[in-house]
Amino acid sequence: MKKMGRTHRPFFRVCAMDQRKPRDGRVIEELGFYDPMCPETDARAQLKSDRIDYWISVGAQPSEKCATLIKKYGTEGTHLDAQREALERLGRRKDYTPAPVTAAPQPKAEAPKPEEPAPAAEESPAASEAETTASE
Repeated sequence: MKKMGRTHRPFFRVCAMDQRKPRDGRVIEELGFYDPMCPETDARAQLKSDRIDYWISVGAQPSEKCATLIKKYGTEGTHLDAQREALERLGRRKDYTPAPVTAAPQPKAEAPKPEEPAPAAEESPAASEAETTASE
């Protein structure tokens, strides 16, 4: 299992690799993945069963953790039906969108419109006459 992901969010790829390579090093083939953060326990592992059977037939030895995953979710796995159901539940979760919460519609009161101030250029003629006589 090749560890990937970020801090506090692990993700693993199940890989066929040479035992002399480091854990996160070069792989021969990727055979599936395991996401321990998935909310559905049985949907956490997705494996390519035919390729895993091939590698085991040519002498590959799975680690203890991978052997457990292969036993549960491999070709003749013990949890295949539960895995199928869990994947269906996850699929429905993506399609599910809750109905918008709406209260009883209440008529909105119209807000009073703010009055526009009169432009300064349009003053009354009486005011303009008083200004001209005062300045003389």
